[in-house]
Amino acid sequence: MHSTLPVQQEHPEPPAPVQPRPERDRAPGRLAALDGLRLLAALMVVAYHYIAFGSGAWEGPSRSLFPTAYLPASYGWLGVQLFFLISGFVICMSCWGKSVGRFAASRVTRLYPAYWFAVLAVSFVLYLWPVVNETPRPQDVAVNLTMLQDPLGVAPVDGVYWTLWIEMRFYLLFALVAWKGLTYRRAVGFCALWAVAAVVARGVDDGVLTEILLPQDCWYFIAGIAFYLMYRFRPNLVLWLIVSGSFLIVEHDLLAAHARAESHMGHSVPRWPTLLLMAVFFAAVTAVALGWTRRLDWRWLATAGVLTYPLYLLHERIGWVVIKHADGHVPRYLLLPALVLGMLQAAWLTHRYVERPLARAIKHGLERAMTDIRGGQATIQGNSSVQK
Repeated sequence: MHSTLPVQQEHPEPPAPVQPRPERDRAPGRLAALDGLRLLAALMVVAYHYIAFGSGAWEGPSRSLFPTAYLPASYGWLGVQLFFLISGFVICMSCWGKSVGRFAASRVTRLYPAYWFAVLAVSFVLYLWPVVNETPRPQDVAVNLTMLQDPLGVAPVDGVYWTLWIEMRFYLLFALVAWKGLTYRRAVGFCALWAVAAVVARGVDDGVLTEILLPQDCWYFIAGIAFYLMYRFRPNLVLWLIVSGSFLIVEHDLLAAHARAESHMGHSVPRWPTLLLMAVFFAAVTAVALGWTRRLDWRWLATAGVLTYPLYLLHERIGWVVIKHADGHVPRYLLLPALVLGMLQAAWLTHRYVERPLARAIKHGLERAMTDIRGGQATIQGNSSVQK
């Protein structure tokens, strides 16, 4: 029995072609609300490292030096998770309509210029003043410039760089979708397959799968992709299920991450604010995805958004050196805001005079290289056709 159609339907009509999901009328450009969330995430991480983290830069424990500020600063490590959530949204948005080559070029020009400068600047400061952290070895600095120090087992020049290897692995996985051409169905399929594979990786506890699939951190990126699909195509049940499932797993895993953060801080703090803050982050990105923040178009937020990456790269160990030298000479509640403002200024200078011109030069170089590659391929194909 291969068919249950009635006999009279000898020539059934062909099925209607599947129509692509209609897109919303979304103007291209930066989303100011996401830039604001980026700034919030960066400042949270800065507060965590300057106040709550057990760096040894201050002349005493943060609990006694900052009796009011230490508690909220103790949750600043969650800014990294907010970065991951935003990254899923932004990478899906920036990849749309691009070839895998253009996607790779955009990631190289975005990540490396400010990073190269930060590695050299932090290394130089630690060479001059190794008062909190040891001076990195020249061979370690050289490897750090590749951004591959984590998989190669080399010590990072700055501790915050551990997140960059996670981001890079996300880009490599997402490039598989860009290679075929990003569509709604492929993006949803990528989220579903990545989620299933991550669960399997956690179940079998295989080191290689864990390294590739990021089973602890993938949920932020998956949720961010689903949020962008909501923003571009309108929400539906499938996207809500992806976001909800990711959120529930994140909330479960945060308890272990909270314990790790406490080990770095050297003191314990209540757990419930960690879970509440993550719920607030998901709610904030939900508001962006549903278009509720479109009227939030303050121009300064765009500037703040471009500062977050160099601020993140520069702030930690350079800031600790400043604290170590200035504590005891400058009042702490004056030193701390002055240091943050100084780091913001350094981030702006890095963006203006290093990141922008170097990114522009790299972009032009990569475009010429891709043009040469395409020209070479066309020549090879032409020669092959002539020989035939």
